[in-house]
Amino acid sequence: MIYGELGDSRTRRTVTGMARLLRALRLDGMLLSALVAVSLFGLFVLYSAAGDNTALWFSQFARIGIGFTLLILLAQVPDHFLRMLSPAAYLVGLILLVIVAFAGDIGKGAQRWLDLGIIRFQPSEIMKLAVPMMCAWYMHQRPLPPSFKDIAVIFLIVILPVALIAEQPDLGTALLVAASGMIVLVMGGLSPVYLLGGVAVMGAAVPVAWHFLHDYQRQRILTLLDPQSDALGAGYHIIQSQIAIGSGGVFGKGWMNGSQAQLEFLPERSTDFIFAVIGEELGLLGLIALLVGYLFIVGRGTYMALQCRDAFARLLAGSIALTFFVYACVNAGMVMGLLPVVGVPLPLVSYGGTSFVTLMAGFGILMSLHSSRKLVG
Repeated sequence: MIYGELGDSRTRRTVTGMARLLRALRLDGMLLSALVAVSLFGLFVLYSAAGDNTALWFSQFARIGIGFTLLILLAQVPDHFLRMLSPAAYLVGLILLVIVAFAGDIGKGAQRWLDLGIIRFQPSEIMKLAVPMMCAWYMHQRPLPPSFKDIAVIFLIVILPVALIAEQPDLGTALLVAASGMIVLVMGGLSPVYLLGGVAVMGAAVPVAWHFLHDYQRQRILTLLDPQSDALGAGYHIIQSQIAIGSGGVFGKGWMNGSQAQLEFLPERSTDFIFAVIGEELGLLGLIALLVGYLFIVGRGTYMALQCRDAFARLLAGSIALTFFVYACVNAGMVMGLLPVVGVPLPLVSYGGTSFVTLMAGFGILMSLHSSRKLVG
C-alpha cells in the first residue's frame, strides 16, 4: 500500500512538472501531443512507402526534429512582435516570389525553387503563413465585419502572391494560400451577401480561368471526370490510388505488405499519394485513426483561436487551424478521385521538409498567440 502511494505521488509530481515545463515554454500540451502522435504515425507509414530508400526516412526524421524545434522557438515570440512583423514578412515573400519568376530553379517542369547554395527552398511556402498574417494585421486595425473596401484590399493582398505562385506553375499551393487568406476574411464576419456574391463571381470566372490553365492542368480536371479515358496517362495516378485504397478493405493488407505500393504501381507513394498507402496497408481503420488525429488537431487549434485576446490573434490562429483542415481534405479528395490532382502533400505524413517545417511554424505561431491571451478570473 505504501509503495503504491509512493508510486502515485511520483506520477503526480512528474505530471505536474511536465505541465509546468509546457507552461514555461508557452506550449499547449494537448495540441503538441497530437502533432507528435500524427508525425510518428507518418514516420511509421513512410518507412513502408519509402521501400529500400532508407535515406529518405532518415531525412524526414531529421526534418521533423527541425520542425518541432522551430515550433518551440516560435511559441516564445510575443504576439505583438508577430503582428508588427506581418507586413515585412508579406513583402519579403512577394519579393522572393518575383525573384523565383525570373531566376528560380526549374524542377519537374516548374520554376518554384530558390537555390542559395546551402539551402534550396520554395518561397511559396512562406506565403502560407505570410498571407494570413498580413490579412489579420490589416483587419485588426479596422472595424468588423469588414466593409466592401476592406474586402477589396484583402482580395488584393491575397491575389498578388496567388497569381505569382500559379504562374510557376503550382496550382495546389496557390489554392492553399488563397484559402488561408479567405478564411481570415470569413472569420472576420464576412457578410453572407458578399460571400454568396463571391461564389457567383468565381463561378462566372470559370470559363476565363480555364483559358489561363496549362494544358496538363486542364487534362487533370478532365481526367477527374473520367479517369479511364487515359488509364495509362493522366488517369494512371487516380486509378492506382483507388485500387490501393479499395484493396485494403477494413483491416488492410498489413504494414509493408501493400502490393500497389511495394511493387511500385502506385506513383508518388511517399509524397502526394501516401494516403493510398495507408488505405492499402492499414485499411479503413488506419485511415480513420489518421482522420481522428487530424480532427483533434483542427478542433483543438480552433478552440485555442477562440480564446485569443484580440482580433489579430483570433483571425490568424483560426486561419492556421482551418487551413490545416483544408490541406488534409484536398489531399484525401485528390487521392480518392474526388478532386483534381494538384500536388498537395498529406500534412505531417508525406515526405517533404519545406511543407512540414511550414506547418510546424504555423502551429508554433498559434501556440504563441494562445499563450499571450488575457486570463479572465
